[in-house]
Order: sequence, then structure tokens, then C-alpha cells
Amino acid sequence: MQIKVRLYELDALGHLNHAVYHSYAEVARVEALERAAGGSTALHDEHVSPVLLASSISYRREIRLGETVDVTCDAKFGTGKTFQMEQHIYKADGTLSAELAVTLGLMDLERRKLVDDPRGRFERAGYDLKLLSTSE
Repeated sequence: MQIKVRLYELDALGHLNHAVYHSYAEVARVEALERAAGGSTALHDEHVSPVLLASSISYRREIRLGETVDVTCDAKFGTGKTFQMEQHIYKADGTLSAELAVTLGLMDLERRKLVDDPRGRFERAGYDLKLLSTSE
């Protein structure tokens, strides 16, 4: 997804505040999950929701006011209750600005516990996993 940098997102050095990179990644993750759901409300109806468990970032190039960036998401499913997502933030000219590695899970909102097999849960809920992962 594309996001344009706004004035209030800058820090004292005149470039994108470090926390805003994480916000951009979150916006892109939510958008990707909504697209992959294709209108399905199955997870919501089951009181299950994605939850962020860990996030790390490597900054590569600064982003400045008025620039438009592209934010990517690529889920990697394995076994267990969690899955990984690689995210990249690119400047309009294709320069890599930041790399994020996040760990997510699906939480049962009533039990407040992670559910097993997030990939399977997404699949059974009708999500198009090809929209979330290049390895699908």
C-alpha cells in the first residue's frame, strides 16, 4: 500500500519519526488482512483476531516530508501458534527505507489465548492466503 508522509509525522531532524515506521507497517498489515478476508467475517464472528507479539525494525534510508512510500507484507506460516511477517518500506524510487520482522498470532478474544494453527484458521475462515504470502 502507498502512504504519503505528513508534516506531523516528522521528528526534530526533519525525517519520519521512528515510531511512525511501525504505524505504517501496522496500517499495511491491517489492509492486507482485510483484502485477504475478501469480506469474510468468520474470524470476527468466532471472536478471533490477529495480534502483534513482537516487532523489530532496521532503518536503511531516511524518509522526508511529502515523500510517498510503498509498504509490503509477506506472511510466513510454519507450525505452532505464531507466524512471521516480513515487511519492507520503499521510497518511490525503489530505495529500501526500512525492513521489519514481526511475529503475530491469532488470539481467541474470550479466552485471551492464542489459537493453534493460524494458517489453517485463516484458510477455514475463507482468507485468500496468496494475498498475504508469496510462498502460498
